[in-house]
Amino acid sequence: MCGIAGFKVSRRVDERVLDRMVTALVHRGPDSEGYYRDGDYQGGMRRLSIVDIAHGDQPLYGADGHVVLLYNGEIYNYPELRRELEAKGHVFRTNSDGEVICHLYEHHGEDLFERLDGMFSAALWIAPERKLILARDLPGEKPLYYSEPSPGEVVFASEIAALKFFPGLDFAIDRQALWDYPTFLWIPEPATVYRSVKALPRGHILSVSDGKSRLRAYRNRFEPRSLPAKDTVAETRRVVEAAIKSRLLSDVPVGSFLSGGLDSSIVATIAARELDRLDTFSVGFEDVDDPYHGRADETAAAARTAAIIGSRHHAIHVTAQSFRDELDIFCRHGDQPFAVSSGFGILAVAKAAREAGIKVLLSGDGADECFGGYSWYAYLDRRARNGVPHRNGVVSFQNIGLPIADRLAAIDIMPAPGRAWAWHYYAHEEEKKALFSEDFRSGLNASTRHFGPRQHGSDWSPIDFVAQDREFYFPNEMLRKVDRMTMAYSVEGRVPFAAPSVLAFAETLKFPELVGADGTLKTSLRRAFADVLPEEVVARPKHGFNVPIDHWLKGEWSDLVDETFAPGSALRRNGIVAADAGDVARVMLADAGRLNGHTIFCMIMLNRWLEKEAHGNHR
Repeated sequence: MCGIAGFKVSRRVDERVLDRMVTALVHRGPDSEGYYRDGDYQGGMRRLSIVDIAHGDQPLYGADGHVVLLYNGEIYNYPELRRELEAKGHVFRTNSDGEVICHLYEHHGEDLFERLDGMFSAALWIAPERKLILARDLPGEKPLYYSEPSPGEVVFASEIAALKFFPGLDFAIDRQALWDYPTFLWIPEPATVYRSVKALPRGHILSVSDGKSRLRAYRNRFEPRSLPAKDTVAETRRVVEAAIKSRLLSDVPVGSFLSGGLDSSIVATIAARELDRLDTFSVGFEDVDDPYHGRADETAAAARTAAIIGSRHHAIHVTAQSFRDELDIFCRHGDQPFAVSSGFGILAVAKAAREAGIKVLLSGDGADECFGGYSWYAYLDRRARNGVPHRNGVVSFQNIGLPIADRLAAIDIMPAPGRAWAWHYYAHEEEKKALFSEDFRSGLNASTRHFGPRQHGSDWSPIDFVAQDREFYFPNEMLRKVDRMTMAYSVEGRVPFAAPSVLAFAETLKFPELVGADGTLKTSLRRAFADVLPEEVVARPKHGFNVPIDHWLKGEWSDLVDETFAPGSALRRNGIVAADAGDVARVMLADAGRLNGHTIFCMIMLNRWLEKEAHGNHR
């Protein structure tokens, strides 16, 4: 795991610029650094040593030294790719997994990235052609941001903060991105908080040469086998287990998140069988009511599973104050406005893992999107015709004060993009209008436009909503959260359910293979691993990693609301929120019938991010 940065520009740039860009990424790679300079191209990296610790420093080179790689990530199928290349006569200089990329280019050109099972962002320099190729993994696990100062020029980095050290780039705020942010808790890619900075889309290549740039997608070659329906459970077991085992590739100790729920228990159980030692980590909040799933503390369930699989378990107990102490770290490593409060738990685990000498953490994220785990999926094909549509005010799944039948009836009459928002997301357009100033929001588009690309005809099937979560929510929220919060403490997060083979297989599953006729979630996944998991884990209902944010903002964190909307706050100084936005926020928080804490937390984190921006605090 590393952080990369560089540029290909026509003008002369002081070498110290690249040094500063790379230094901004030191948390992503504290073990070593490397640089490569060749005329108009300069690139560098910081390394977190995981594989081939002694000889894996970058840059990495092809056979003749003309293909030069700087990259961030891991290639899990590199042993088989290396054997294939060695059979063709290639000689390797290192045992680094990334070296296969250089050699694959000689046979497959840019199509090499289709052959990689891994997580990566890569900068590949082809010296004879004066061509720079930037590429990002299929799932979107590893970030890569870029800006194009002029045609045929590019500046890139693993984090936006590093781009700030390149002179002359445009960092004007994107108002549309900030408008979308409270709806999702993040800014949907490829947009960023800055108009002239973009995220390289997952599964895409940007090639720059001859004064031109070309952006294109590459395909997922890890196609699933064609199977009769009766073999779905067995194939689920095979594909998922293979993905977990492949992601144990490491020359350093490996750990795993363990909540006690189905997904992390599957990952930890398989890992424990393969490794001589596995450290597992769980987080327990103060045991308050969780409005989504009952109670907030899962440490007891995690400890029971850890005892069964024989892991060395670490239970981390957190409070409102301990998470508050991490607010600035959370803000800084979000890299741009980011308000997924469950990220605090990942921060806590990453910190504990680092202190325990663990550099790699496995996560169960992605099982919900791939195998049908979110609580509202149980209602997707059973529309509530006996409820009363609630036509006054905003209604979504967050309206816990309404009977579930009435919520479903209200959602049922929405167009498909509106339902996609109502099932899963936060601030409504009308709620944002009450918070943002009229000048700021003028001319902006509704955030539900992000659900338009999937729409075919007038309606969506249940599987369309699941696919939307897999394609949009999973990379933008879950994978971003794991990467940013583990990297904050120089730990590599790995997500087996994001494997291209798992994603390809998930696309073949029909809705009844995800959600049973009785409403049981992840029905195929549960059956696939029932023989290796405790019965209480297999039978346990869905329980997300939920921070009691509404509870805290009404209590210990209430002063943060006052601070955020005060006349001297960054939000007010920049004219972003209305003068009465503080009153609006307090009314929203006081609404016992609707969960609005995440929307208000978005504004708190945006204000903190703007204050950091005003002081030029890039790292």
